[in-house]
Parts: sequence; C-alpha cells; structure tokens
Amino acid sequence: MKAALHPGRLLARRYRLIDQIGAGGMSVIWRARDEVLDRVVALKVLAPSLAADARFRDMVREEARAAAQLVHPHVTSVHDYGETVDPDGSITSFVVMELLSGEELELRLTEGPLPWPEAVEVGAQVADALAAAHRLGIVHRDITPANVMMTAMGVKVLDFGIATRIGAPDEDEDGGTFGTPAYVAPERLDGAPAQPATDVYSLGVLLHEALTGRVPYPADTWEQLSAALAGGPAPTLADLPELPAAVARICLRSLSRDPADRPTARQLATALRDHRLPPDPPTATTRVPTLALPSSAAASPSSAVPTGHAGVATAPVATALHAGDGTAPPVDDVTEPAGAGPGRSRRRALLLLIPVVLAVAVALAGAALLPDQQPDRRAQPSAGPVTPAPTDPPTDPPATEPSRPTPTPSSPPATRAPTGEPRTLVEAANRVDGLIGAGLRDGEIRDDVALDLRNELRNLLAAVGSGRDELAPPVARLREKVTVRLGEGAISPAYAQRLDAAIAELGAARV
Repeated sequence: MKAALHPGRLLARRYRLIDQIGAGGMSVIWRARDEVLDRVVALKVLAPSLAADARFRDMVREEARAAAQLVHPHVTSVHDYGETVDPDGSITSFVVMELLSGEELELRLTEGPLPWPEAVEVGAQVADALAAAHRLGIVHRDITPANVMMTAMGVKVLDFGIATRIGAPDEDEDGGTFGTPAYVAPERLDGAPAQPATDVYSLGVLLHEALTGRVPYPADTWEQLSAALAGGPAPTLADLPELPAAVARICLRSLSRDPADRPTARQLATALRDHRLPPDPPTATTRVPTLALPSSAAASPSSAVPTGHAGVATAPVATALHAGDGTAPPVDDVTEPAGAGPGRSRRRALLLLIPVVLAVAVALAGAALLPDQQPDRRAQPSAGPVTPAPTDPPTDPPATEPSRPTPTPSSPPATRAPTGEPRTLVEAANRVDGLIGAGLRDGEIRDDVALDLRNELRNLLAAVGSGRDELAPPVARLREKVTVRLGEGAISPAYAQRLDAAIAELGAARV
C-alpha cells in the first residue's frame, strides 16, 4: 500500500513535511524542513494519481531544471529535485523550492484593479523575469495572475510546470493546448511553435486586467477564446485617462494579434520602468542623505530591524507558497514614497530640524565648558561619514561650530581609509546603504537589485544584533551577492568595487 503524505513524514531522508499549504491540478504543496541545511522550504509533490506516470514525473523534473537555471530576483528559486520509492514500489516525485510570503496577484485583483503605478511596476518586474527566461531559451507559457506572487521584495513569477524550449511544439501529445484560455496568445491555437512573443501576449493580458479589472477576451474554454478573438472588440484603455499614453500603447502592442508586432519582454520592461511615477523632488532625498541610525538601534536591533523576512527562500513556482513572516523597513529609509500623506512632510521636517537643534545644543554646551572639558569629537552627531584628522589643531573650536549635513556625492570614493577605531555596525551599515542609494540614483544599480541588497543588509543587522549569527557569514553572503549581480550586469563594475569595499569594512565593524 502506498505510504500517504502526512505531517512528520521524511522524504529522501532529508525533507520533513510540516503541513500542506496548497494544491493544484497536478501537485500538492507542502511546507517542509530541510534537515540537512536546517531551513524551511516548499515541496511541490506530484499528485499521487499522476505519480505512477513516467511522463508526468519527467514534466516535473523538466520544470525543476528550467526554473533552476533562472537566478533572478523575480523568479522562484529551485533548490532540489527528488524521488522517493515507497515500500510498494510507487514513486513520489517532488521539487524543492523557496518558501514565499505574500499574496497572489489573482487574489489581489478580486478587490478590483490596481492603481496604475502599481500595475506598471508589477508588469515591469514580470517582464524582467520573462526576459531572463527568454535569454536562456525558456518560454513560460502560463503567465496569469495565479502565477504571480506579490511579496515584500517584489513580484515573483511562479510555476514553470508547462514551460518549454523556444521552438518546441506548443501542443501536448494529444494535440491539445496548454495554459489558461483567457491568457493564451492567438497563434497558440494554431499550433505555432513556442516562442517568447506568446509570453509577452500573456503579460499584456495580465497588465490589461491589472489596470482595468478585466481581461480583454474573457474565455473559460478554447472554443470561447476562439469566438472572442473572432468577434470581440479590440481591447482599449481609453477609460483610463490618467494612464500615460506611452504605457497604454506598449500594453496594447503586447496584445497584437501578429507576434511580430509585439515588443520583446526586455523592451516591455524598459518601457514600463521609464513611465512609472516620477520620484520625489531631489530636495527630498539629498538634504539628509546618510542620516545615521540612533545608537539605540545597535543596542536593540529588534526595534530598528524586525527579524522577520519575506520567506525562508528568496525567489518563486506554485500558487500557494505562503509563509507568515513580515518584512523589516529599510535600514536608512529617510525618503518616503509619493502619496505617503501629511505625516510624511512632518517626518521630513523633523529629520531636517535634528542637525540644527544639535548644533545649537553643542554651541551652548561649548560656551560653558573649559578647554579640557570639550566633548570628544568622535561623539558628536554627524549627518554623514566623517573622517577625523589624526590630531586636532589647537585653535580649532569644534564644539562651537554648527554641524552641517554633508551631501552624499553622486560618485562616492571607492574606499575609506580607516582612521581611529572601527565604525559601529550601524554606522558601517549606513555607509553600505548610502552607496546603494547613490548607485540607484546614478543608474549604476538596477532598482530591484538595490531592493534585494537592502533587504539582505536588514537581515544581516537583525541576525547579528539578535545573536543568531556571527558577522562574518552574512557579510560573506552579501559580498557574494554583489559579485553575482555584477556578473548579471545589474551593478556597474565601479559601484560593485565600492560596495565590496564598504561591505568589507562592515565585516570589521564593532558589534
């Protein structure tokens, strides 16, 4: 008799099942613990009714191979593939993936369309993921809201279960068509070989739905889709006057009947990213560029950097990979997003007032102190990194001079020569965060990579500050991530060098 899956069962002498968190037509999703690496993962287990069929096991294996090639912040990370032979000779086939925390786009859209800037951001990130897949010759073939997860680190494209190679036949062995009818490109109904343009069409449908709350050609069956394509009106976004015309054009181009008229996924990602809401005016981000965190943040990391994160793994493959963890705010998030409300202006005003208040207080204190009672220069508050001189000139009255913020340079120096005692952990983290922000502003670091690095930095502070980890391992992981992103072309060589130097300094910080 086939051994049933149940909490506590160990698969492949490594993965201990915890609980079932989802199910689809071909698979069941379990939360499990990897007892070798001591981490929680998601296991996508082929449904028992299909596990006996070698063809379906091969499909699951191919899904794992396809997704494992894609190292991208908007694609689910695949860790492993395994098969377990049960006592009766039957086989349990499974894929091991990162466990995600978030909400499926499909569920989000039940509340109505997204604000157009959010819809454009979602579309740009999905297009980035597809561009990476297409570069490797992989066509997803099932881009739908059910296969897009909204997480704190951005969207994640899920489920490469029916992915195939560019140029492969786009039909199953019985001549049927894979996919969800309303999102399937017209040429797929004619049996054309798999091609990247079919994914772009599906993303165009997803964008249309995210913007309007409806798909351009509603259909639940292939017959309904054929009828809608033959007699339905051409899609339009004319009822969204606030939507930039360029965004409307690129979205409608993605829905072109002729694949040759559609943009590539890379072109679509670039166009959408260029037409997001403009950032805050420069004065909102340069007046207090690298404000250091209060010293209490170092003593109590949990108050400054919550220890939760967006899942035990960091990238997406089934529609129900959820975990309940939260995410921490950025380490040095002085700037707030547009539309944050009246509290935003008050908060910014308070931050701008801090250096003035501190300067007045220092000046008053300096007037009442004897020269040998002057406070240590290193203890004075500063709005940015300060390199103390080897010796203070005898005529320099530091305590009576107001402290003024030092704007972060557009191109910060590659290294900082250490003088005096090492930085504190929070000071060094602010240095890294400031470099990430400068690279983002200069276009030298891709926006999704900047978000990824900042999340890694937050997790480092949380783990080290709470005593769960030594400083060296997370610093090594952060440096390795910079190297990987440099290889992907997501960070310029100059900024990768500067970041690596700053992260190395972080490794020498006082904890």
